[in-house]
Amino acid sequence: MSVVPLRKEVDVAIIGAGSAGLPAYRAARKFTDRLVMIEGGPYGTTCARVGCMPSKLLIAAAEAAHEVERAHGFGVHSAPPQINGREVMDRVRRERDRFVGFVLEGVESIPAEHHIRGYARFEDAHTLRVDDHTQIHAKRIVIATGSSPNVLPMFDGLGDRLIVNDDVFNWKSLPQSVAVFGPGVIGLELGQALHRLGVRIRMFGVGGFLGPLSDPEIKAYAVRLFQGEFPLDPDAQVRSLERVETGVSVRFVDPATGAEQEEVFEYVLAATGRKPNVRGLALENTGLRLDPRGVPLFDSRTMQCGDSHIFIAGDVNHTLPLLHEAADEGKIAGTNAGTFPDVQPGLRRSPLSVVFSDPQIAIVGQSWQELQNRPFVQGQVSFENQGRSRVMLRNRGLLHTYADPQSGRFLGAEIFGPQAEHLGHLLAWAHQQEMSVEQMLGMPFYHPVIEEGLRTALRDTQSQVHASGSLKKSA
Repeated sequence: MSVVPLRKEVDVAIIGAGSAGLPAYRAARKFTDRLVMIEGGPYGTTCARVGCMPSKLLIAAAEAAHEVERAHGFGVHSAPPQINGREVMDRVRRERDRFVGFVLEGVESIPAEHHIRGYARFEDAHTLRVDDHTQIHAKRIVIATGSSPNVLPMFDGLGDRLIVNDDVFNWKSLPQSVAVFGPGVIGLELGQALHRLGVRIRMFGVGGFLGPLSDPEIKAYAVRLFQGEFPLDPDAQVRSLERVETGVSVRFVDPATGAEQEEVFEYVLAATGRKPNVRGLALENTGLRLDPRGVPLFDSRTMQCGDSHIFIAGDVNHTLPLLHEAADEGKIAGTNAGTFPDVQPGLRRSPLSVVFSDPQIAIVGQSWQELQNRPFVQGQVSFENQGRSRVMLRNRGLLHTYADPQSGRFLGAEIFGPQAEHLGHLLAWAHQQEMSVEQMLGMPFYHPVIEEGLRTALRDTQSQVHASGSLKKSA
């Protein structure tokens, strides 16, 4: 005998209770109390459980070990650091659980009648079936189901020796060796951290990509620097992956010699991107137009899918998989779901992304690649001889700033260098205010600080703007 599902009618249904879903709920609730939030997976955002926070905990441990190792450069000598893998991972898990607890407190403050546990799928554009226990008719719907690791077919057959970033933070101790596939944000951060914690790693990439860098000069510099620390091939020729008794055998072409080589690793870390969690939603039943990945086409200013009553926010839309972007999108989607059919553009901040490698990477505003179809000028600075960076023995990296040659307006920057997370914020604020390079140079710069390196790059950019203007006048 089939069970008749509970039927519920609401103004707004939000699918997902993560970094986008929670802000969407808070925003929509300002306009109606007839709403539900549906979650099938574990409560606690991707950032808190398996992303931003636990990865930074692992990186912090790696930085502590690295500081001991490099202290001799200051004339401070000590024994090599003794790394206790169990203690490292115990702190990672303990603090991770603490961050997740803060998220859970927020979820628990939501009225019980607004919670529905289970996985939702569309029966039609207004009707959701949650598992087999609840049917929801919603006037408006927000999709905020997030993303998950993208595991390629090349990893089939590796069994429990294949891991994704989610698995790393449940380790009880550190392994002996890991092959890292994918030198993107996740691969770079975790791979370098594991290396500095005494784990033997080798990093494999495809197509020469390295993190989010697109500026050829900066990317080439970063590749050389990382290769000086650990084995990295950003355009690897991998011949085979095979599960063996002691782990995984990787056969690959050594980029230095061109000879085929075999190396056995305890684990393979697949850091080959993330995919939107749309499988199982039955979006084909909504009548929405979908892109090749099965994601609804949407307006990034309003998060509205076509001209429908359905909105999409966060990693699931596969555009900017960053916590602050997910939160902003969730707020926009929730507000517009609450006020529908009055749909308005929300606040979209200047793009800012950071990779917590060492040196750090930051992309602000428009990247080098995004500027290729318009005129721009470029200023630069090397941190190798920058005063404060040399004082701290962190004098590695490049910074390029880009500006409009006619107006001098700051367009964007790519950074590979010390404290890029902080330089990136200064530049993002300037970009959002649509400041010119001249206006930026009118801001205070203390001495001696790393920000003086930024000033050097801006001065160089300004000289390019002036030179461009002079050329136009002479023409």
